[in-house]
Amino acid sequence: MKTINLAVVGVTGMVGRTFLKVLEERKLPIDNFYVFASKRSAGSTITFEGKDYTVLELTETSFSEHQIDIALFSAGGATSLKFAPIAAASGCIVIDNSSTWRMDPEVPLVVPEVNPQDILTHKGIIANPNCSTIQAVVALSPLHKAYSINRVVYTTFQAVSGAGRGGCVDLSDGLAGKEPTKFPHPIAGNCLPHIDVFLDNGYTKEEMKMVQETRKILHAPQLKITATAVRVPVFNSHSESINVEFNNPFELEELVEVLKQAPGVIVQDDTANNIYPLALNANDNDEVFVGRIRRDESSDNGINMWVVADNIRKGAATNAVQIAQWIIANA
Repeated sequence: MKTINLAVVGVTGMVGRTFLKVLEERKLPIDNFYVFASKRSAGSTITFEGKDYTVLELTETSFSEHQIDIALFSAGGATSLKFAPIAAASGCIVIDNSSTWRMDPEVPLVVPEVNPQDILTHKGIIANPNCSTIQAVVALSPLHKAYSINRVVYTTFQAVSGAGRGGCVDLSDGLAGKEPTKFPHPIAGNCLPHIDVFLDNGYTKEEMKMVQETRKILHAPQLKITATAVRVPVFNSHSESINVEFNNPFELEELVEVLKQAPGVIVQDDTANNIYPLALNANDNDEVFVGRIRRDESSDNGINMWVVADNIRKGAATNAVQIAQWIIANA
């Protein structure tokens, strides 16, 4: 198997650290490994596969100097905007976790279980979708292929880790009776229907990300979608209530079987024994867990389902590493 020179950009962040863990688990054929961060973090040391690496400052010559083949970016939108094109121009393939490139028509937006073929259209940059979108489309894609989706209603219950370390600190501090510094209101014992900034249409940016990204990933630009995104006092793993209306009729048992056979999906749906997806159980897993699958009795061809996944792993780090694996396997 071909070996590669691989870099992680933004290695000291929450997703960056998880990149390291997932890369160790999946054992990519890495020849030379590099870790980059801002000038502030440069010079510190991280351990990867039992070896210590010095964190390097990201510069405009980093990619050409080290002949990097694939770079996993999770260093924020401004860094991606500046350095992803520089990396791509040097022959490096960037897999970017920020929102900067997701809706660029020239940049594929990829979930490997759903649209791996889109990787082939890249021009040096591949976008990792929003965490809440990733887990949703892993569950929706097989159903769209089987029954043709007409409309989707998302209601998300998103963990504080989705807001980075600051979100986790706010929840920990709030449980200790301290005031928030990350969120506009206390998150401990509370739910905030406010993720990212509010837009002119009354939706938040997070909600519109889900709408637009789902359409792009599923190649369904006219798909009817609406969303409400809520931050909840859970440390990790996002939960989503998804209402789906299909164009075609279905048998519920058959639909559940479609989900059971879908890549990356684990069905947990035994309500008689209180078995359904839980955020606590999704932690540190790469699969998307689906349960509470039932007909929407207000719609002829509708269902409701409950979808849960680790937003830092499958919702960010693992999805990016899976893209890298696909590139290596199909190079």
